[in-house]
This record gives sequence, C-alpha cells and structure tokens, in this order.
Amino acid sequence: MNHLVLTVIAADKAGQVERIAQTIAEHNGNWLESRMSRMAGQFAGILRIAVPAESHDELVDALQALGERGIRVLIAESGIEPSCTWKPIAMSLVGNDRPGIVRDITRLLAEQGVNVERLSTDVRPAPMSSEPLFHADALLAVPLTLSLDNLQARLEDLADDLMVELELRPEE
Repeated sequence: MNHLVLTVIAADKAGQVERIAQTIAEHNGNWLESRMSRMAGQFAGILRIAVPAESHDELVDALQALGERGIRVLIAESGIEPSCTWKPIAMSLVGNDRPGIVRDITRLLAEQGVNVERLSTDVRPAPMSSEPLFHADALLAVPLTLSLDNLQARLEDLADDLMVELELRPEE
C-alpha cells in the first residue's frame, strides 16, 4: 500500500467531504485519518490515505480532477515515520490577543528542537470584559533529550513577556 497525505480546500458547502471520500473509495483507497474544519466560508482539511500501488496513479489523477468541481487537492507521498525519539506534551495558552503570539511561541519551540504536531487556535471574548482572548491548544513532540523543566522555564519566561498563561502537561 502507498500512503498519501492530502491537503484540500474548497468553498464550504454540503457534500464536499462526500465527494472526496467517494473519489478515494472508487479507487480502492482507504481513508486513515483526517483533520477538517470550516473557516471564513472555506472548508479545509488534511488527510492520510492508503491506496494499493496498482490504483495509485488513477487515484492521484481523480483527486486532481476534483479541481473542476472547485475542490483543490495538494498531494504528498507519505514518508516513513521516524522511530519514537520524542515524548508527547500538551500545551495550552490563553492571553490577551495581539499579533505575534504564535510566532514567538513557535520560534522558542523550534529553537529547542520541539515539533508542533497539532495546533488549534482561536480568539474569543473574555467572560466579563468581552476583550478578545487568544486561545491555543497544541500537541508537542518534545525530544527525549530535552529536559521538561528547562522547556517549562523558557516557556514561562516568554509567557511572562507575552502576558499569557501557559500550561504544559503530559499528553494522556
């Protein structure tokens, strides 16, 4: 089986996921995992599929043909997952919204060799004041060689500068 990672984007309307799923199924593909969302009137997603080698080229052509129906698909061949040399850590962050929060946090993480596996962000009004609050939840892949105490201290220093609350905890 060949594995493909697909990124899709289309105008949000009923039936978009079904069109993608139908195309995959028609070419003997197997939908393995996905993350999908509607944002600002657009539907976007990333998914991983498996397809028999003999159906690979036809499936790729069929997925690219979805562009005629307004569904853009970017296809990448899936690589081999590296052996587990990291530990999963969940990170939560809340603070007053301002430009640069994601840049500053991810810069520090990258400098420490931490990979962002999953990131979800949004801005919501604060309960009492209705001021915009930035919320982020992430799953981090922290190298086994990196001290969690060291990472926590560096993130806390940055959190103080950014005036955000930040929490790290082992992923359950």
